[in-house]
Amino acid sequence: MCPDGYPADGASDRRAARPRLLQRRFFHPGACAASVGLIGVLQSCSPAGSGAAETPVSVAPADPGSNVTPVQPVVETPPPVQTNTGDPAAAGQFIDPDEMPIVTALPIRRRGLLEKQVKCPDGGTTSVSGTVYIPSGELALYNAMVYVPDADLQPFTAGPTCGCEISGQPIASALTDASGHFVLENVPVGEHIPIVVQVGEWRREFDIGTIEACVDKPIPDQTLRLPSRQSEGDIPKIAVSTGFADALECLVRKLGIAPEEFTHPRGPGRVNLYAGYGGAERFADSLNKGATFPPSGALWSDLPSLSLYDIVLLSCEGPPTGGALENKDAGALQAMYDYLNTGGRVFASHYEELWFQRGPAPFPDLATYVDDTNFATEISAQVVTTFPKGKAMEDWALANGAAAQGEVQIDGAQRTILKENPAYAQRWLVSDEPQSVQYLSANTPLGAPDQCGRFVLSDLHVSPGRLPSDGDPGDDFSAVNTGFPDGCVTSGFSPQEKLLAFMLFDISACIVPDNQAPVAPPIIR
Repeated sequence: MCPDGYPADGASDRRAARPRLLQRRFFHPGACAASVGLIGVLQSCSPAGSGAAETPVSVAPADPGSNVTPVQPVVETPPPVQTNTGDPAAAGQFIDPDEMPIVTALPIRRRGLLEKQVKCPDGGTTSVSGTVYIPSGELALYNAMVYVPDADLQPFTAGPTCGCEISGQPIASALTDASGHFVLENVPVGEHIPIVVQVGEWRREFDIGTIEACVDKPIPDQTLRLPSRQSEGDIPKIAVSTGFADALECLVRKLGIAPEEFTHPRGPGRVNLYAGYGGAERFADSLNKGATFPPSGALWSDLPSLSLYDIVLLSCEGPPTGGALENKDAGALQAMYDYLNTGGRVFASHYEELWFQRGPAPFPDLATYVDDTNFATEISAQVVTTFPKGKAMEDWALANGAAAQGEVQIDGAQRTILKENPAYAQRWLVSDEPQSVQYLSANTPLGAPDQCGRFVLSDLHVSPGRLPSDGDPGDDFSAVNTGFPDGCVTSGFSPQEKLLAFMLFDISACIVPDNQAPVAPPIIR
């Protein structure tokens, strides 16, 4: 038995039993056993009882006037964990993908939609148009994939992968533009036509009702949102490390993820919180009964612990002269390096740059750093538009009220990144006086022809850290004596929070080189 009566049935993540065939290294959580890192506590642990597979059902549309119906996802019941089979993966060992036992793929059920596409006169088309939003509906989404699947969607591979997982055999596809808008052409005709919206491992399916031939069907605004809870669709598994100098956990909450998705790692939620240096260490009494967070050192102590997650968010824990170096020994630095190189996604805030400054080569060559403690934290920064997604960010920021003409007002800026190494990294947001890079990104392995992972290094805080005064609640904060989400005191998005949300979904998306524009998913004909 696992701690607190959690049986080893593999149900803590409905995708955990799926083989991670695209990874360079493979770890299969076997029966619960002691280990150095978090994996020793969490291997295949889930709330008691695996339960039966859910039957797909339709739920009522959010807009009573709309005939678009969100489709509840099917939850695949994982097979029971087998022990003493002679399979090294079942024993919790690392093995090469070529040594993996052959696993029969799930059967693919066709929906018969390919035959319902029609040819329209005079070069016309049957189309669907609309706008895709983040779960809260407050921000439109750039680079969201929209497609009509002709087969059932398949569960995602758990943890980091080297690949872009698009299932369902799309027969029509599109990408949203910088305003979040899309036009999907050559849509099949008939009743109960499905469409899927997807950004990386965020995914939701909708029944858009009846489609008539050779005309456009606009989807009512605010209908197409990414899921806020697992009953609505797929949400990537996210780890958030707290820190006293920032409050990334509050930004994730603002995205619109439902409260029940924020849990201890042993819980069923898709967002797990870890206690970083000086940051929040527990939930508020109103959430998860005030449970304490595991220490962040348990998250990054080894690769298996990190590999439980699709995305890792690292809040600023202050300068290395304080406690920011806690639990970041050579083993942890190597684990983070390996996680990124095998497909992990990381957002690192301010002083979390030390993962790259002190990490294995070539991480230290990522950028030139300077610790300017006299830097004015209120600055005007410019969006870099010399690459496709940078121009899209400028247009998106204008459409979503974050910036005018690419000029962003930042409160809480820092100056520790002087310039990036263009052989490895792409600058997104910069200031000229004084010179600084506020956002940079890179795909990993750095400089490799085939890249799997992605990270963003931010030199600004999502929360400037203003204290409450004269009825002003101040800024969001993370502190040891304040349970989550009691430190999340602001509502709505500031301009810099909007840009951070843009970057969070960018690291979630399918990997493309920064000097190339994203493309829509391939289709079958």
